[in-house]
Amino acid sequence: MLLALLVWGIAAVTAVLFVIKRWWFPGAINAHARAFDDNFRLTLWLVGGIFLAAQLILGWVILRYRRQDREASQSEGNNTLEWIWTTAALALFVGVTVISTSIWADVHFEKPSAGALQIEALGKQFAFSFRYPGADGKFGSTDVKQINDANGNPFGVDERDPAGKDDITSATLRVPVNASVVLVLKSRDVIHNFFVRELRLKQDLVPGMDIPLAFTAEKTGQFEVACSELCGLGHHQMRTMLIVLGKDEYDAWQRQMLDQLRGLQGDVR
Repeated sequence: MLLALLVWGIAAVTAVLFVIKRWWFPGAINAHARAFDDNFRLTLWLVGGIFLAAQLILGWVILRYRRQDREASQSEGNNTLEWIWTTAALALFVGVTVISTSIWADVHFEKPSAGALQIEALGKQFAFSFRYPGADGKFGSTDVKQINDANGNPFGVDERDPAGKDDITSATLRVPVNASVVLVLKSRDVIHNFFVRELRLKQDLVPGMDIPLAFTAEKTGQFEVACSELCGLGHHQMRTMLIVLGKDEYDAWQRQMLDQLRGLQGDVR
């Protein structure tokens, strides 16, 4: 009797903790994140319902077949019931997978708008760097021999290329709110990962590959960017911030960065 009550009690407490969202995701800041949350809730309700039903049945079985002063009987099972619940589990698993596939595909296969802001994101042990095209809208060419973190050139922008004179390099990722953004993810050394909880986005940075990742942030604020791929002893330190700004604030930041470049390099065209 006590064991059955314990099973039911644990199931009830578990259900209540999920219903009241005692531990939950941080707030979503774009459409992809909201779609992800909707799919997660659907999966949770389906699986949670099965969990509660199983615990109720388990408690009933404990009560119904608890020790009694009679000889135990043997059951050979029921092939029909086994086929039914196996087929139902397969249909549930495949159905939820099919629904969630479209969420993944929208991120990786849907083409961003033609005027999307292009930003290069570089991962290296153990920091992120971001590069923006300047007023000319073009990235300067790079030369691996000119990579110099100490001098603020982690991408190795070729100083001989005029298009790179106004490239903006930053240790934090700043984007305008409600703007279509395409990150071009790169890694200098080992596999890293770009992960922002509020965007529900996670994508590996693979050495030798340029991997595009499109998103739109619909809420201003500061959100942590973390590497979620074990990349070495300093992995826990590899984090920065995604700062989503209003359009005017973003334009002012770009002007400020260009003014700093002019002060360091002279006139930037």
